[in-house]
Amino acid sequence: MKLFEVILTLAAIMIVANASSSVEIDARGASFPKAVYAEWIEAYEAETGTRIIYEPTGSGDGIVSAVQRTADFSGTDKPLQPWKLKRYDLKMFPAIVGSIVLTYNIPGVGDNELKLSEEAIGAIFSGRAKFWDDPSISKHNKGLKLPHEPITVVVRTDGSGTTYNLTYYLRKIDYKHFKKADKLYDWEANTIGAKGSSGVSKLIKDTPYCIGYVDYSNKKKYNLHCATVENKEGKWVLPSLQSATIGAKYANLDKKKDFFGVIAYQEGKSSYPIIATSFILLPTENKEKNKEIIKFFDWAFNNGEYIANKHGFAMLPEKTIRDIKSYWSENIL
Repeated sequence: MKLFEVILTLAAIMIVANASSSVEIDARGASFPKAVYAEWIEAYEAETGTRIIYEPTGSGDGIVSAVQRTADFSGTDKPLQPWKLKRYDLKMFPAIVGSIVLTYNIPGVGDNELKLSEEAIGAIFSGRAKFWDDPSISKHNKGLKLPHEPITVVVRTDGSGTTYNLTYYLRKIDYKHFKKADKLYDWEANTIGAKGSSGVSKLIKDTPYCIGYVDYSNKKKYNLHCATVENKEGKWVLPSLQSATIGAKYANLDKKKDFFGVIAYQEGKSSYPIIATSFILLPTENKEKNKEIIKFFDWAFNNGEYIANKHGFAMLPEKTIRDIKSYWSENIL
């Protein structure tokens, strides 16, 4: 065999070997953290060669994909209770904290100018406040010319962890009108709907006199206006990296309960009240693939803070991350 042919043969062998040793991970689920996950994945692949495909199909689909084993890992903003995890042979850990912002399209009202109290938020999403000049809204907005126009509420039509966390918060502030939290909610307000946070963002952008809910990164991406809201301490706060981080510090996510918990409506004078944790679901039987998935999230916890913060998301508290790594060692690795 000529030298040139030998070189070509060796090159072909090396290409096949590299292809066979590369790792590919398929994932799907929550759209809430998609901006962060997408950039984490891009940076991690550039550094390690591991290819991860994450489809932001919504938390409802994320849970179904975990149960039916149609993804290597799944994302959900609605945590599963420990008994459900045991039933379906799943493990769960939190990954990121973000804000759910109340975004509006009211001609003549700029970003952050609208102040919404707990009373006003409950009235809007329950349908009791039907016009923008309703007394529950106008009494904290004396300087604004709120129009006598019907309020349209833009909601998610897919099974959404964002909807679950918002309705959990609404249940906390207005239990009389919100008896449960759910991924698909039967709203009494005048609503129009779209799939995914991007779909809701676009619909808000195109619909005058509406209000809706999206994650903070979509608020920034689509240049939407968001409300200043009243928190648990009665203070007026804006969604921000700082206010989400403060709220996350008060969250109690116990590894003995597979970190089950909803963190909205926390203590703290400066904490933003509508925050959510996004979780990862892992099938227990995929030992080798799970090792690679954990390598990715370990990298993200150690190197991904800048990316998360850039999109307005907060990293989990250091104690929670230590507990997660302990949970991996005890239950997955």
